[in-house]
Amino acid sequence: MQNPTYNVLVIDDDPNIRDILSDLLKRERCAVRTAASGQLGIAAAHEELPDLILLDVMMPDLDGFTVCRMLRDDPQTAEVPIIMITALDDRKSRLEGMNAGADEFLAKPVELSELRLRVRTMQRINRYRRLIEERERAAAQERQLTEQAKQAAQALAEAYDQTLIGWSRALDLRDKETEGHSQRVAQLTIAVAKALNIPPEEQINMWRGAMLHDIGKIGVPDSILHKPGPHTAEEWEIMRRHTTYAYELLSPIAFLRPALDIPYCHHEKWDGTGYPRGLRGEEIPL
Repeated sequence: MQNPTYNVLVIDDDPNIRDILSDLLKRERCAVRTAASGQLGIAAAHEELPDLILLDVMMPDLDGFTVCRMLRDDPQTAEVPIIMITALDDRKSRLEGMNAGADEFLAKPVELSELRLRVRTMQRINRYRRLIEERERAAAQERQLTEQAKQAAQALAEAYDQTLIGWSRALDLRDKETEGHSQRVAQLTIAVAKALNIPPEEQINMWRGAMLHDIGKIGVPDSILHKPGPHTAEEWEIMRRHTTYAYELLSPIAFLRPALDIPYCHHEKWDGTGYPRGLRGEEIPL
């Protein structure tokens, strides 16, 4: 035999009615608690939230309508199904009960078959409600996790971009004559991209590529990079390698691969006389 899992609170001032209802409910494998008055019933509902409340209408301290309204006004008990049990069978009383928040009505004397039907109906409603609540909680958790992941990705991207700015400034420290050059190129690149209506998600890669377009110069010796006079052919060959150095430095970094065209190809020329690959015309990435 399964352990009772459906908790029912019976609120009735008549001990005989409480005993009868408890016996009937236990036959349905319900766990039953009872309260002898409206005040005690409200306290019992707060002490342990029931799955269902059977509530008598005619009670001396607080009538069932008042108790029902108080339970419905309290967020803790507002969603608990309530079946009102009454000897009153007039339409006005039923309307008052519905206005107070009752879900169902049972007329005294209570028959087992009718009680079983109403309890099972409430059980199904409870299962559906809990299923909906669980799905809503799961959806809310998924939305929260998605938002957290989005924020984490944004924070990571911002950290990456700050690192790029740091690399650019490090290059400026090494080559004072071109200090601020990468930032200016990046600003002009984005201005042109906006004028061409290039999507924002592509603009960020263009900005990254522009910020790092000369990063390969960290592989060029100071004696060549800072040489005041003309460079020899051999020195120019070494200087031109900075685009290849940039490719070799950045290509292992996944988030920078969409930006690689600029550091790698920014010295290509339309007539094919540029470097490193001598691309011509539309072979050159935009």
